[in-house]
Amino acid sequence: MLLRENLLQGKRKYLSGFILLLSISLICVAFTMSGSEDFDIARREVLLRKIGHELLLQSGDSTSRVLPVKKMAENEYRVSFENAFTFQPEVLVNTTQRVLANDPLAANYVVNVLNCADGSVAYGYAIAQNKKDDIITCKGRKQPVACYMLNIKFKPAAITTAKNGYLLGALLLLAVVGFIFLKPVKQQKILTDLPGEHDAPSPDVPASPDTDVFTLGTMVFDAEARKLMINGTAIELTKTETRVLRIFALSPNEAIERSRLQKEIWEDDGVIVGRSLDMFISKLRKKLEADPNVKIAVIRGKGYKLKVA
Repeated sequence: MLLRENLLQGKRKYLSGFILLLSISLICVAFTMSGSEDFDIARREVLLRKIGHELLLQSGDSTSRVLPVKKMAENEYRVSFENAFTFQPEVLVNTTQRVLANDPLAANYVVNVLNCADGSVAYGYAIAQNKKDDIITCKGRKQPVACYMLNIKFKPAAITTAKNGYLLGALLLLAVVGFIFLKPVKQQKILTDLPGEHDAPSPDVPASPDTDVFTLGTMVFDAEARKLMINGTAIELTKTETRVLRIFALSPNEAIERSRLQKEIWEDDGVIVGRSLDMFISKLRKKLEADPNVKIAVIRGKGYKLKVA
């Protein structure tokens, strides 16, 4: 039994170590992905400024500034300009496609050219990863000189979805592993009470609060101490032996059904053991041989009876 307890403790330590290692790995993955995504977003803002810069150059303006890029919402940015300018829609479309080809997260996006005065859309188009889904119109119409802003909205990046998927998968794995390792703990504890060559009393296991002392012939059965006393000699009992004998001692000379014994001894632990009962009965019989007037008899078709003369 001691070996089984050591194995159980070792399994718990292994589980704790595994959970700790997996948790650390999750944290590292989360920070790594977050850092990588932050870098890509910062790089995207530089690319957007490059689009604004090339747009001014193509309109003949090499001196005015591209104002700081503003992040309007998640995956949405706005590029503003210091001075008014004109642009050719075809040139704008080609420039954004060429520059944003360097952004690994910009496979799908929508561009709207807004009028600064009222925010109305002067021109707009959509670029998709599948070129058949591109929406581009009126490419040949040059726009008048005015104050414009570029509003660019990207489809949520696949890396964000992947990151969430990885984290969710890892958490599910952690839950499954915890369930697999923790569920057998109670059952393994029950197995330590099953008969075997190493089955011996375990005095460090607390006794049930509703125990008592019984007189069985010339023997005294102390259920709390898990001992049979006869002529000053103590016979040690295991925890399960004590539970079996206590049921008999509460109803001496009465037939007790086998199903009742199994139910009262093992059902509370979640497992009903079959032939193990016969082995405990056999062991108890040997320990009761100290008094020939006390024995456990088989009642065919019913169960057992503790006969006390």
